[in-house]
Order: sequence, then C-alpha cells, then structure tokens
Amino acid sequence: MTDQLISESITVDAPPAVVFGILADPRQHNRIDGSGSVGSVISGPERITAKGQTFTVRMKLFHVPYVIMNRVVEYEADRRIAWRHFTANRWRYELEPTADGGTTVTETFDTTRANTLTDAVVRRAKFYERNREGIVATLERLKKAAEADAA
Repeated sequence: MTDQLISESITVDAPPAVVFGILADPRQHNRIDGSGSVGSVISGPERITAKGQTFTVRMKLFHVPYVIMNRVVEYEADRRIAWRHFTANRWRYELEPTADGGTTVTETFDTTRANTLTDAVVRRAKFYERNREGIVATLERLKKAAEADAA
C-alpha cells in the first residue's frame, strides 16, 4: 500500500445490506461523516443503484462552504461503492460479510489516479493525515448508525 491509499477498517454488528443501505443513500452521508465536511444533499437519487449515477452535496472545508458533484465510479450491491468528484480521487467502501452475520467495512481514500497538481495540493494541505482521522471517525459513526438501523 502506498501513501496514496489511506484505508481503515471496522467490524459492524449488522449485515452488509444494512450497511450498504446507508452508504448507497447520499442523504445519509452527513449522518455518518466524521470529517465535519459533508452537508446536505442538493440533488441525486434516494438510493444509488448503479455506476455512473451522480449526487450533489453541500460541503465545507476550513469553514468555507461549497457545492460538489460526485459520480459513482464503482458499484457492486452490498459489497463495494466508490465515488469521485472533479479530481480523480476516490472515496471507496468495501464490505465483507463476517461469519456471525456482521460486516467488516473498509473505507479508502484513493488518490492513485490523481494528476501531479492534485497530488501536490492534497499533500500540501495535509489531506492524507486529515482524511485518515476523518475515515476513523466516519467508520465509528457508520458502525453506530448501522447497528441502530439493524436493531
């Protein structure tokens, strides 16, 4: 693994379909966001069902609001979902069922497709470190939400 792939995993006491249901609903992303940057959805499907779908979200970075459109670039129901915006960076979730009916979830911030300029900006703004912290917090929030939804 390179420093261009920031990944963390967590085991959730909920089946993959419940976890994926949260991830595939853009309106729930601010519910699980641990970075503090994801706001409300402006447009998009109630549930992502295929690669190529888009959703637009209100965001903030360093307390500065902005709007971003994301495109789903990987999709396998109950197993994998990833999206990107105007950069080539991807936010990916991979789900693996556990023997006891739960799910191991791995979230990855993937910049391996980024051009040199994007990579330089990501490094200079310390997004790698910031994104690792956000991923850990997001996975904890996802675990709590999925376990509540499964109960």
